[in-house]
Amino acid sequence: MALGPAKNIGGNKLDLIKGIKAAIEALTKPSAVQHEKRTSLTENATKVLNKGRIILVTKLDSEEEIKNIKEKFHGTLLYMNKNAAATDNLMAINHCDLVILNLWPEGPPCPMPIKSWPDVSTIVSCEFTNIQCGTALAPKLCNLVLKHYDLASTTVTGIPMKEEQNASSSANYDVELFHPAAAHAAILKGIPSETAHLKTYREGTDYETVTLKWCTPRSNASMELQHCSSAYRITSVDVNSRPSSCLTNFLLNGRWVMLEMPRKSGSKVISHMLACHGGDIYIHTMYTSRSILEDPPSISEGCGGRVTDYRIPDFGELIKANKLAPFPAPTAESEESLTPLERSKEQLNRHTKYWPITLSSTSLFNLGPQIEPLAALMLEDNLTEDEVVECKQVILYLMNMEARGDPLPSPMAGQRGKGMKREDQYRAVWAELEQYLQLHLHTPAHEKVLECLMECHNKAATPEYKGDEKVDIDQALKELDDCNYVADRDKAEFGSGGGGKHATGDLSLPDSKRRRTVPPPLAPMGRSSGMNLLTLWENKVSSEESRRCLEFQGRLKSEDNVTKLYVNLQKDKDKDEVPRKK
Repeated sequence: MALGPAKNIGGNKLDLIKGIKAAIEALTKPSAVQHEKRTSLTENATKVLNKGRIILVTKLDSEEEIKNIKEKFHGTLLYMNKNAAATDNLMAINHCDLVILNLWPEGPPCPMPIKSWPDVSTIVSCEFTNIQCGTALAPKLCNLVLKHYDLASTTVTGIPMKEEQNASSSANYDVELFHPAAAHAAILKGIPSETAHLKTYREGTDYETVTLKWCTPRSNASMELQHCSSAYRITSVDVNSRPSSCLTNFLLNGRWVMLEMPRKSGSKVISHMLACHGGDIYIHTMYTSRSILEDPPSISEGCGGRVTDYRIPDFGELIKANKLAPFPAPTAESEESLTPLERSKEQLNRHTKYWPITLSSTSLFNLGPQIEPLAALMLEDNLTEDEVVECKQVILYLMNMEARGDPLPSPMAGQRGKGMKREDQYRAVWAELEQYLQLHLHTPAHEKVLECLMECHNKAATPEYKGDEKVDIDQALKELDDCNYVADRDKAEFGSGGGGKHATGDLSLPDSKRRRTVPPPLAPMGRSSGMNLLTLWENKVSSEESRRCLEFQGRLKSEDNVTKLYVNLQKDKDKDEVPRKK
């Protein structure tokens, strides 16, 4: 970077064209790094690109002057590239940025508004900026420096410093530092919405800065080795200020400072460190996550090291059941329609149609050995008659457990807090088992297992899961009307007879109690029940008639559903009030 002197000509005009030509000539001269690459890679010399930026600080009064400067700059650049191509010691410019800083004195506004200027050509881009002389000049130049050299700004806040007038008191100060932008790559690599709170604008500046808080300093930097990922040189923005000078002297004396980064959740984490090495001050980027030198985290470790309820053993069995292995190439005689890869995908799809990740999100897979035969067999391509019977035996065994009132294993065992009721546990198991069976209806043999579950709970299978036995909507409505007629007739008989319970009285009982008192009839193994709505209703009515008991006498003697209490009390009171004969 070089700053050229202004040359005056007649009328106190600046000779801008001569200055632009001198700047382009300086860009055509290769730097030490470019010269080394050209000499070491002679055959690939065209890969060494020559790019640069020229900043023109001047005062312009009209847009015509800007257009003339851009055209003359473009013409001069093309002319210098031709000369550089013919000379071995020079390099042609592949791309050049022209930055025009239009200085305008304080007071009247600039007549030329800020607007986007199109690029002159593919090798020249132009940027025009109005800058008011005075206090706004330094922040704008700092913004250009950050942009052109890929730097970033960090503000160290909360630095405790003693006052000069009163040594016993202290105040907190802020110091702004410039350093390569890569120092912030680790903390800004997340989602922009989650890292936006880290960047702020300081008063009087138009560029962003990352604010980090001063932490307790350490004096034994040479004795401890911190886990850092990178280190970059820093420089103070305001070198002559007292806070910057005190911070620089503090670090040059062998002390080091930890910097805290605020998180969106409110917590803080140490993200950077300031330390001195060989007379230069560096900002070190700390690792905010687990160190690569430590053992990898276990799957059972959640946030903060807490043990979670992942189904780790079941996941291991899932991996073992879906291992890929070499398979012989299919021959011309084989009639398999699916390739080995397609078969593997189909099997993995079956095994993962329903697979809860945590124990707290499932009630079915907490049963362990009780449900294991059914869960394993339903994943097969096809089931034999014996395997269907084995699956049905699992359902019947769970029914017997519920009838006996046996408790179910709960994932909340051993933890504080009240768990689910036994009825709710069985209700959750039956609902999850029905969902599991409906997702694994691969063959008619699998459908038989679902039909067994529906029959055990007196449920009518839906048309999509009932197989060939579809229910016509008109027939179902007709049977439903017949059922209503039978219900009204039975209700009238119950009310007139006086010795039975209302037909709707048992409907208020939970499903689990109704199953426990009177087990539902089971269909023969391997055959469909073939029950329709009328059959289900007749079974319901017959089961209620068998449970009839004597009606409450108070309800039988009531008038308009109102029964008088203590009817003899009034008679006794009237006897006491009868006057005695003299």
